[in-house]
Amino acid sequence: MAYPLVLTPARSLAVAVLATTALVVAPAASPSPATGSAQERATVVQLTAAAACRESAALAAAGAEPVDARLRLWRLAPQVAANVVPALRARDALVFAQRERTYRAAATTDTPDPLQGEQWWLSQIGIDGLTPPGPGVPITIVDSGLDVSHPEFAGRPDTETLNAQEPAGIGGEHGTSVASVIGAPQNGVGVVGIYPRAVLRSWDAAKGDGTQLESTEIAGGILAAARAGKSVINLSLGSDASDLPIQLAVDEAVASGSLVVAASGNDGDRGSPLGYPAAYPHVLTVAATDKTGNVAPFSSRSRYVDLAAPGTDIVVASALGKSWRPASGTSFSSPMVAAAAAWVWTVRPTLTAGQVAEIMRRSARDLPPTGRDLASGFGMLNVAAALALPTPVADPYEPNDDIDQVSPSGDRYVARVQPLTTTSRRTTRVVGRVDAYEDPRDVYRVWLPAGHRFASTLTTSSDGDLALYSSSAPSVVGRFATTGRLAVASTRGTNERLVYANGKRGRWAYIVVRLPGGTLEATYQLRVSSALTKR
Repeated sequence: MAYPLVLTPARSLAVAVLATTALVVAPAASPSPATGSAQERATVVQLTAAAACRESAALAAAGAEPVDARLRLWRLAPQVAANVVPALRARDALVFAQRERTYRAAATTDTPDPLQGEQWWLSQIGIDGLTPPGPGVPITIVDSGLDVSHPEFAGRPDTETLNAQEPAGIGGEHGTSVASVIGAPQNGVGVVGIYPRAVLRSWDAAKGDGTQLESTEIAGGILAAARAGKSVINLSLGSDASDLPIQLAVDEAVASGSLVVAASGNDGDRGSPLGYPAAYPHVLTVAATDKTGNVAPFSSRSRYVDLAAPGTDIVVASALGKSWRPASGTSFSSPMVAAAAAWVWTVRPTLTAGQVAEIMRRSARDLPPTGRDLASGFGMLNVAAALALPTPVADPYEPNDDIDQVSPSGDRYVARVQPLTTTSRRTTRVVGRVDAYEDPRDVYRVWLPAGHRFASTLTTSSDGDLALYSSSAPSVVGRFATTGRLAVASTRGTNERLVYANGKRGRWAYIVVRLPGGTLEATYQLRVSSALTKR
C-alpha cells in the first residue's frame, strides 16, 4: 500500500522554536527551490522480506539508492519512482511507498539578549547540589549538526561526530544549541550542560546548504546511534504526519536497547496537532515549562506527553558568531531529559532503556492539575528523585505491539523476540508493563501442541485482558482486531484466565495482553502452559 505524503505549513509543525532556529517541514503551498514540489521529491520504499533478494539488484540497476539493507529501505529519484513503484506494487513487493519528507532549519528574526550567567532552570529540575557522573551512556543528537569549533566544544573530550558535520553557520545552529543544553563542559566559558562530561555523539541529518533534513537522513542517524550500542537518542524535531522510515528506525532503536527522547512540539497555542516522532509508542516525549514552573503556552499538548522540562529563555551555544543566546522551545526541553536519562542510566547501569524511561516518568514532580495530564504528562523532570526511585518492572521484549513485530515473517520484525513456548518448552512465565499510550499491548508468539489444552493466566496491578489469535491473523488492532481471534478473556478485575483446546494439528499462535477501555496502565505477570487434553 502506498502512503501519501501530506505536508502542512511550517508554522504549524511541532518543531518551531521561539527566538532561535527551528527544524520545520517545508510548506506545501509554496515549496522553496531547495525542497521542490511533491512531484520533484524522491520516493522512499520498503520492500517486503520475500522480495528483498529478488528486487534489490534490479533496483540498483535502475538507479535507486539503498537507504538501509536491514530494513529493506530504498530511495528512488522521481524519474525512477514513476516506473519502478507501480511495477513493485504489481508484484506485491512493497510494504510502503511515500514521498521523501524534507525538514529544514529556519532562522527567526528575534534579536538575542546578552548572555545570562544565571541558568535559572537548574533549581526546577532537582539538580542543585548534585555532582554529575563522568562519561557513561552516550547521548546521540540527530539534528542539523554540531559546530565542533565553538568555544563550548573545541577540544571537548568524548565528543564524536557520526558523519560529516555541516560547516559552522546556520547548518549547525540548531544542533549546536541542543548539544550545549546536554553537555556544555565546565570550561570557564558560556554555559554548563545538564551532564557536562557526557559522551556526546552528533549525527548531521542536514542536506544541501545545511538547512534541510530529510526523513531518510534522520532515520539513518537513529539507526547509526542504535547500531553503535545502547544510547539515549535525542530528537528535537518533528512533523504532523507520521513517517514510516523514521518509525521503523525508532522501532529498531527500541529493540536494540536504546532510549528515544523527543520534543512534544511548539503548537500549543495553535491547537496542538499531533506530532511525530513524539506520538510514537516507546518514545519519551517532553513538554516545555516557563520560569514560573507552568507549562509554556506554546508547548504542544497530547496524551503522548510523558513529562516536562524548562524550555523558555534557555541560554544555549550559537554557531552563528560562536556565541550564546537565549532560546525557547521544546527543542531545548527534550535534551534536558535526554541528558538526565543518560546520567541516571550511567549511575544505574543495570537498568534497561524501558526502565529508565519509566523512572523518568514516575519520578517527575507533579504539576497542576493533579495527576497525569495532556500538558505535562507525569510532571516536571526531577533528577534527584530519578536517581533514588526504586527499580520498576522490566518490559523486556519491546517493541511487541502487533503481530508483524513478533512474527519472523513480519515486515517490522526487528526485536527478534523468541516465542514464549515452543515444541519442547511448554510452560513459561513473563512479566511486563502496558500503557494506553506508550505501550498499548504486548503480543507474544506461542506454540499450541496438537491435542493439547493451552492455558494462560494473567495477573495485573489494575485491569487487563487476554486474547489468543491464530498465526494467520494479520493484526490485533483496528479493523483486523477480530480476524483470526481464537479466544478472549475479558472480565473486570486483576485476574484473567484463558483456556483453548487445540485440535489435531500443532500450530503457532499469538497471545495478547491488552488494557480494557478506561484503564491507563498496568504491570502484569503472564503464565502460559500446555497440557494434553483428556479424552
